[in-house]
Amino acid sequence: MNLPDPALVVLVGPSGSGKSTWAGARYRRDEIVSSDALRGVVGSGPHDLDATGDAFDLLERVVAARTGRGLTTVVDTLGTDQVRRRAWLARAREVGLPAVLVVMDTPDAECRRRNAARDRPVPAPVLAGQLTRHRALVPELGLEGWDVVHTVTAEETSAEPPKASREPAVERRTSQGLKVVLQVSRFPWGEDPLAWLTGVARAADQAGFAGLSLMDHLIQIPQVDRAWASIPEPWVTLGAVAGLGTELELGTLVTPVTFRAPGITAKAAATLDVLTGGRAFVGVGAGWWEREHAAYGLDFPPPRERLDALERGIETMKALWAAGTKPHDGARVSLPETTCYPRPVGTLPVIVGGTGPRTLRVAATLGDAANVPSARPALDGYVETLRRRSESVRVTVLDLPTIGTDREDAWARVERLRGRTAAAAYAERTHAGTVADQRDRWGGLADLGVDTVFLGVADLDGADDVERLAGLLA
Repeated sequence: MNLPDPALVVLVGPSGSGKSTWAGARYRRDEIVSSDALRGVVGSGPHDLDATGDAFDLLERVVAARTGRGLTTVVDTLGTDQVRRRAWLARAREVGLPAVLVVMDTPDAECRRRNAARDRPVPAPVLAGQLTRHRALVPELGLEGWDVVHTVTAEETSAEPPKASREPAVERRTSQGLKVVLQVSRFPWGEDPLAWLTGVARAADQAGFAGLSLMDHLIQIPQVDRAWASIPEPWVTLGAVAGLGTELELGTLVTPVTFRAPGITAKAAATLDVLTGGRAFVGVGAGWWEREHAAYGLDFPPPRERLDALERGIETMKALWAAGTKPHDGARVSLPETTCYPRPVGTLPVIVGGTGPRTLRVAATLGDAANVPSARPALDGYVETLRRRSESVRVTVLDLPTIGTDREDAWARVERLRGRTAAAAYAERTHAGTVADQRDRWGGLADLGVDTVFLGVADLDGADDVERLAGLLA
């Protein structure tokens, strides 16, 4: 509807009905006189109720001054005070401006939902009173003599941002339908760590990897390198990668719940998600290596307690990522508020790592994906267990092959990497072979229902090695 302009426009509606959103989309900021904003001018903030009297005194002076100059003036208050409403109508008549009443017709449930999503929600009993008064008031407004009474629906006041896609515009998957994420577990970065990290990440992006993941350990694990080899804190490191502006999904595989309070991990992951435009994920597990806990002064409780903590941790993270700041009273966790900003861009995936029966149950019931080793036939059993509990949980695998440019090169790499393990045993365990050999094997993983392969190679020394793996992504 084309409303008169200039005019005196008075908004009427309870908290959460969309008055400010509607006005902000149609009028300049200087044209809107808001009681909440003026509380912030004369008090400590827009919610400082002690400043209400001074704020309304100032509001009346601004309305009088603007209308006296014939300027459009939009009064943004609840609008339920009949005395004030009639005084504004009289002022419009006095100065010769059209008098417009804009009445919000937003369902009570939507007002409550929007209110709950605010940083500082109006207390529920107060909002209930506003809704009751508004419903009683609306039939009377047409009898007050306004030039125009315009009703605004909930659709006109929606401030919901468009949901960002969790995937890049063109999802990166192989011709077999697999998403492939480069798992970086060792860091032979020499004297320029950032240059090494930047080179590997950009090479992975250019090669077509869907993402890049990092281990979360405090001491380098013996399966990968010596204890004194570099193993950086992953969330700090992923923040550096986020600044490169790649299309890579970024996250950990996996963060033990014993390292940090889950709320702190939720905060780090949400921040990473915002910095990457919605391409973060969180791998979590119960933790397994007692040595690093002891070295850093961290508790390492028995398995049952760690798995209890894993369940509580996932519930806590998802509660903090949900909309609004309302309290959370869940099956395992109660939180007095869920104030966690910035919010993730979208639904932030939680990948649960581990193969024990209870871990798989946690993955199927609380997680978005389960990560298990790629070796078969054990993998088949894990998939069957997961599917008995959930058809929707995604299956991801950690795959640690030895990949050569040809058969000769693959065997040479086995000899360099096997240590004291027999060559034949190492070659079998790491599926030693060419890129074509790996793709043949991955076809079986895809047929089994695997969604994502986290690919880690023991001889990833730099960007050149990433380029060597590009053929896997065809």
